[in-house]
Amino acid sequence: MEMTNTVNANEDFFKSKVLGHPAGLFVLFFTEMWERFSFYGMRVLLVNFLTMAIVGVDNPGWGWSAENAGALFGTYAGLLYLTPILGGLIADKFTGYRRAVIIGAGVMTLGHAFMAVETEFSLYFGLALLVIGTGFFKPNITSIISEMYEGKPDKKDGAYTIFYMGVNAGAFFGMMLCGYLAEKIGWSWGFGLAGIFMLLGTLQFWLAKPLFGKVGGVPDKELEEKHKQEEESKGVSHKTNPFTLFDKILVVASAAIGFIYLINDPLSRIADINLFPVVMPFDFRGEPFSGPIGMALIGLALFLVLVISRISRYTKIVRDRLIAVIIFAFFTVFFFMAFEQGASSLIIFARDNVDRVLEGSAASIFNVVNAILTVVPLAIITWVLSLLWKQTFGRIPGSNLVLGLCFAGIWGLVIWMLVREFTAETTEITVSWFSILNSFFIIVFASFFSKWWESKYNPSAAFKYCFGLVLLGLGFGLLAWGSSGIAEGAKVSMIWLILAYLLHTLGELCLSPLGLSYVSKLVPARMIAFMFGMWYLAIAIGNKLAGSLGGMIEEVTQEYDLSTFFLIFTIVPVAGGILVAVLNPVLKRLMHGIK
Repeated sequence: MEMTNTVNANEDFFKSKVLGHPAGLFVLFFTEMWERFSFYGMRVLLVNFLTMAIVGVDNPGWGWSAENAGALFGTYAGLLYLTPILGGLIADKFTGYRRAVIIGAGVMTLGHAFMAVETEFSLYFGLALLVIGTGFFKPNITSIISEMYEGKPDKKDGAYTIFYMGVNAGAFFGMMLCGYLAEKIGWSWGFGLAGIFMLLGTLQFWLAKPLFGKVGGVPDKELEEKHKQEEESKGVSHKTNPFTLFDKILVVASAAIGFIYLINDPLSRIADINLFPVVMPFDFRGEPFSGPIGMALIGLALFLVLVISRISRYTKIVRDRLIAVIIFAFFTVFFFMAFEQGASSLIIFARDNVDRVLEGSAASIFNVVNAILTVVPLAIITWVLSLLWKQTFGRIPGSNLVLGLCFAGIWGLVIWMLVREFTAETTEITVSWFSILNSFFIIVFASFFSKWWESKYNPSAAFKYCFGLVLLGLGFGLLAWGSSGIAEGAKVSMIWLILAYLLHTLGELCLSPLGLSYVSKLVPARMIAFMFGMWYLAIAIGNKLAGSLGGMIEEVTQEYDLSTFFLIFTIVPVAGGILVAVLNPVLKRLMHGIK
């Protein structure tokens, strides 16, 4: 009876459609859009704010070193990919997806509010709240879509594509508007704007509850057991590989060491409080070995023992496929190590080394291009809002009114920004403007890559990874070339940074969206959560390395030059891309027919 009720609920859900999909998908689209608006709006400001000079500038920051700012950002970004593992488990067992989304969004709203206060305590506490809130929000809003489209696999790819557009639309407008307010008016305005739209996004999702019925509700254990029995009757095994006591000890030990390392890095640099020994009790070739690095290596070794121990217990085909996932995860670390420079070293580069002041016809051309870039996508999304309004206003008027208020605010800010720039004598492009290029290029090129992957020219997984890593490296190669030979204090043309973001985005489209897809294809359903957790761990390590290495931009530039710094991020991804291409025959064998 309950199974029938769920099917009927989903059928009712699909009766109210917008662009061929249930209206509820677009409620999730806008919820994710405002969350990404807030997340990327704050993210693009953080390193710029922390490293901006205290005196001698119109909009002073905190004057931190790039190294300290990178350490804090890397820890924050790394934790963002670890808490969703816990948030997903809590939602699965206790709260349900919708309630977890509301909890996460509420906690993130508080986090943004603390960020706007601009004290040292409020900064750290705000970042902690954002990490916790993301853990609840990130995995569960996508889980609602998965439940919503249960029994309709043919519609799911299109649904996630639409949802992905919401992600990029939010990132685009968040970085543009929060960045503009922060850099032109004051940092608190940028941080505060991120919080306001997070609050409004939470409210519109909460008010849309009548539209969802039982979708995303509290888990029904009886229904889950029936699903499990049906799958087993079709030959899908749910036999588990239980964690032994030894496994559990390794999980706790490696997780504790990893977490303390993430916290210790900024804590030791900024507050001079070291949670690990300064040096290890053993030497390396007669030199003292760093305590934090030594502990990190011990944690990594324990984790590898755990992974090898668990994988060795599976049958050959399952074991081989899991090894393939681990290889892809290894290269994912190096991709994100370089790609996430967009939130650290490239922010500092854009601020200090790129010529961003335009006059005369150059300023006019930029303002026209910027207006088109902003107004056209905003008009398209507003049109989608009008379609949603027509379909659902009778059932969820409060949610629609909040969305209407959001868009009125966005239009007001956009018009104010454009008028202000068109009437200015000179145009100084904001540092954050360059970061919107990633979202813009994704929107432009995503459909091309989607069609390529569905064509007969679809390359193997290894070559997709190769293309992604090599394109990313070439983007940094352009920056190394553009910045070579420039005198200290000189600035380069912004065309180098624009072209670099283009190549970085093309690399991202080759690699990033495919990672989770391959995990879901290669990993048995009974251990999907563990391997997704491992995948997010690889991204977390990449983000932490990105922050730490990005913080070295000042040190490397002073000792060598700016070109040398970018060459590091050219050589490592390109070498990784060549290596993964060489491993293509091995990976094909390990994947056992999965494409």
